[in-house]
Amino acid sequence: MAEGPASPNERSHRDGVRATLPLGIAVMGFGVSFGVLARAAGMGSVAPIVMSATTFAGSAQFAAASVLSAAGSVLTAVVAALLLNARYAPIGVSVSPYLTGPWWSRFLHGQLVVDESWAIAAEGDGRYNPRVLVGSGLTIYVAWVVGTTLGVVFGNVIGDPTKLGLDAAFPALFLALLVPQLKTAKAKQAAALGAAIALVLIPLTPPGVPIIAASAACLLGWER
Repeated sequence: MAEGPASPNERSHRDGVRATLPLGIAVMGFGVSFGVLARAAGMGSVAPIVMSATTFAGSAQFAAASVLSAAGSVLTAVVAALLLNARYAPIGVSVSPYLTGPWWSRFLHGQLVVDESWAIAAEGDGRYNPRVLVGSGLTIYVAWVVGTTLGVVFGNVIGDPTKLGLDAAFPALFLALLVPQLKTAKAKQAAALGAAIALVLIPLTPPGVPIIAASAACLLGWER
């Protein structure tokens, strides 16, 4: 008799890898876009790859490269990246109880907490599986760095990534993460409110602000 799927508490690193592989394709496509844009923005061929390997923050890196390509200042690029990454403060708080071991182990595991690994490692009721988190995070990390490298090395061949639809990889990725979470009426209301807030603010505020403001919609799920 075939075994059923592993229960949440039994899920392993391999389960995290398997669950993330389809998303890894989208992440790699987005990494290619970043590599092309970063090189066109004058970041050279080494800096974008090093940035992806050490920063590992897709949307923030993209915002920084976009600001630089538009002749913006380095300070503006850093501020835009910080605004986008501010969402990791509450995300980090939510997973911290499940990252055990010495400080250096928790520190390294914390670097793998990105939107995708955080969503996939969720087990419901505010619980997270650290093994799935690591497996998923490593898969996303490899896809992101490889995608960036391909974009930098073959940027001249690829040309404008929008012609290949690579600009749609990032929003498609987040939609794929969102849909499984919409199981209740309150979750759907929060998603709709967050989307409305972001759409209103996009033409009015600097990059990064809409996504931070949209996170206020999660307060709909707050229970006293």
